[in-house]
Amino acid sequence: MTDTRTDIPTVVERTRPVAAGAPVVAAHFLDGTAVLVLGDEALLFVSPAGEARRVSVHDGAILSSAADGDRVVTGGDDGKVVATDGQGESAVLASDQKRRWIDHVALGPAGAIAWSAGKQAYARAGKGTEKALDLPSTAGGLAFAPKGVRLAVAHYNGVTLWFPNVQGEPETLTWKGSHLGASVSPDGRFVVSSMQEAMLHGWRLADRKDMRMSGYGARVRSLAWSVGGKWLATSGSTQLILWPFQGKDGPMGKTPRILAPMEQQVEVVACHPKQEVVAVGYADGLVLLVRIDDGAEVLARKGGGEPVTALAWSATGNMLAFGTEAGDAGVIDLG
Repeated sequence: MTDTRTDIPTVVERTRPVAAGAPVVAAHFLDGTAVLVLGDEALLFVSPAGEARRVSVHDGAILSSAADGDRVVTGGDDGKVVATDGQGESAVLASDQKRRWIDHVALGPAGAIAWSAGKQAYARAGKGTEKALDLPSTAGGLAFAPKGVRLAVAHYNGVTLWFPNVQGEPETLTWKGSHLGASVSPDGRFVVSSMQEAMLHGWRLADRKDMRMSGYGARVRSLAWSVGGKWLATSGSTQLILWPFQGKDGPMGKTPRILAPMEQQVEVVACHPKQEVVAVGYADGLVLLVRIDDGAEVLARKGGGEPVTALAWSATGNMLAFGTEAGDAGVIDLG
């Protein structure tokens, strides 16, 4: 049974539908242009007028992506790291000599970029030289700290904190298990990893204190920080789970806020860049806009289809792009 949410306000009529022609694995914005990352070798640029243009950027599948408002950087199974600007012009930033898959990419302050291939992570600060880090296992995820060139690299049994421009051994935050994603809070005080198990693990960097965030029904594949970093929104349940990070202890000793309960699993979350609102995509194609303060909901897309696999807000928060496993996509104009 699918909940169509006919009893709440709706913005469905403001959607410009897009036929992506392939599964959508991620979404980004470059100014007012939505960029859908497809499961093949291409990006799909959707202009504010709704015109779609496909741009091939890899000789094979795209495995990872990140964006900073000026460019979308992608990693492919062709061993290349490619940057594509708002005009659709692409440039190869790096090529793996062994043509290993580029599993993860990340963008940081002042043009910093990082990527991983197998048991190695690489980083480049702006126009600086490329640095490499050997890891104990395959990288599970990459995330830059908000200031400086400091990279968190998730892997088996923990997360490594690496300053690529500083000589010396990097520090490892240890917790047994397979860590498959990394995120740093907007204030730089916490590191959170998503694990193979249905849980998150975190560390308060001031004293390296551990934080366990459990109670999920499935692995957490999507997480996002609210504006200002007060809340960490996550998937992994049939409801939106929000962990409080307002105080100096983060979520330690606190219960999460639970909003927008449904029968279907939450697949993707994306936080509004200006307001404490979360876009929530479910396994049946439903998309809700949820206000954190009071849990108020707005229907953005009706359910009854394939899982939502991508959500992204424009920098102004006036547009929301979505994509599904089946290649159905759209841009919702909320201006």
